[in-house]
Amino acid sequence: MNQLLLPLLLMLVVAIPLVMGTRKQKKAAAAQQELLSSLAPGDRVMTTSGLYASVADASADTTIDLEIAPGVVTTWLRQAVREKVEPVVETDEDTIDDEAVVEEPVVESKDDERVEEKTGAQIAPPLEHGKK
Repeated sequence: MNQLLLPLLLMLVVAIPLVMGTRKQKKAAAAQQELLSSLAPGDRVMTTSGLYASVADASADTTIDLEIAPGVVTTWLRQAVREKVEPVVETDEDTIDDEAVVEEPVVESKDDERVEEKTGAQIAPPLEHGKK
């Protein structure tokens, strides 16, 4: 009985991750198939190569027409679509007002004089390599 216990435990240690991995792969494949079958004209998508486009025509079984720029429609394999993305919506908060006033920070010196502090990028001194 003890001779069979060790091989049985080893089989379980190897089999459980394999079974769990295949279940995860099946769920991912089913989700991708659902995505590809639900594509409709007007949907915003990203391809596997990172191209963002809008679906122009999704009537074919294996191919899909994507509009990558206004008036530019290309034909792709359906499998090249990675995911649906939400269209970019610009809000008023995203735009920067040119009339906005930026206040300079003020630092008081020892002599009670007001000195404006520079807010620009500071440059580090050059490194001296090889000198001892």
